[in-house]
Amino acid sequence: MQNPKDRLDRLGDVLVSGFQLVALFVIGATIVWSAAHAYIEMIRAGHARLDDILLLFIYLELGTMVGIYFKTDRLPVLFLLYIAITAMTRFLAVDVKDLAIESILIVTGSILVLKLAVLVLQIAAAKFTTSTGRNASGPDVDPGSGAA
Repeated sequence: MQNPKDRLDRLGDVLVSGFQLVALFVIGATIVWSAAHAYIEMIRAGHARLDDILLLFIYLELGTMVGIYFKTDRLPVLFLLYIAITAMTRFLAVDVKDLAIESILIVTGSILVLKLAVLVLQIAAAKFTTSTGRNASGPDVDPGSGAA
């Protein structure tokens, strides 16, 4: 007979896994819904501006990140950085005419720092990947794949 602690641990694992699964479906559905809404608005306008296209890329990256997490139970950190880079690029492209030079320099500097973080993660993943495919960042964090 199993002790109560083992049964509670199993129950906790099942509840956490169930919540995670439901949350992933809700997040994924919200991304699809938001992307579809944005696309319908572009169709209504009869054209897509650069910021609209960059917004669709953000939705694509979010959806890809959720899909990777759903399949592997690992968070692709690189996709979070790609999303941040794309969002800042979108902000810069849309508002560049209204921004002071200091703000433009801060945003472009931030994009550079994020891109350097991507480079560091890719180098670390290549250097510290073990034979099992896990890297030094641990089982729950994955630097992702591909290049931006």
